[in-house]
Amino acid sequence: MINSILQHILFPPEQYIYGTADLTGFIDKKFSPYPYGISIGKRLDDRIVDAIENGPTLEYYRHYNQINKELATIAEEIKKELQKTGIDSKVIPPTISLGSKDYEKYLSTLTYDLSHKMVATRAGLGWIGKTALFISKEFGPRLRLVSILIDQQPDTVSIPITRSLCGKCNICVERCPARAATGQLWNVHIHRDAFFNAAKCREKCGELARHRLHVEERICGLCVAVCPVGKKKKC
Repeated sequence: MINSILQHILFPPEQYIYGTADLTGFIDKKFSPYPYGISIGKRLDDRIVDAIENGPTLEYYRHYNQINKELATIAEEIKKELQKTGIDSKVIPPTISLGSKDYEKYLSTLTYDLSHKMVATRAGLGWIGKTALFISKEFGPRLRLVSILIDQQPDTVSIPITRSLCGKCNICVERCPARAATGQLWNVHIHRDAFFNAAKCREKCGELARHRLHVEERICGLCVAVCPVGKKKKC
């Protein structure tokens, strides 16, 4: 049922990945009415990502925001279709609004009440890289995510991915302008702060956005561009 809804809405299919997850024990108690989740990822444009050499471009910045908006709209559409089948759901948008109470809370820890990356790993779509990126098996880190929490167990639940598949690759660590990563491999039992300094990353992203884009945002994308996973081979 859920798969048929997703297949109908996520078009063209080659631009999306999705999976379902059992989130028991992995979500805040305020989400307890929704113990299962759907993770959806949409691929970023390779041409735009490949153009990032030393930091963000205006085209990447606009594309990044546009994909976030598209995913938020798609998730609301899926929510309506789920409701028709008797499934209650809660959409977790790709980003939180500046100035909101949730954003103020985020600034204190640089973490969200619910992590899209966590839902995606529990849905078997990929793992967490050395610079705390979500790395999908199909698209690498070249995607944006949205999550939909649901109150009923889906027909199938994906097998979670619980450890990094980055191996000895250190490209993102070496190219990170913030020097925010230690190179330690992620697993489901390790906290992000043990291998990645989100505050250093955020500070450098703000600096790059101001100097290169002349906007008060936090965006870089260099580690997305250099990751070999999901990168199309040039002929």
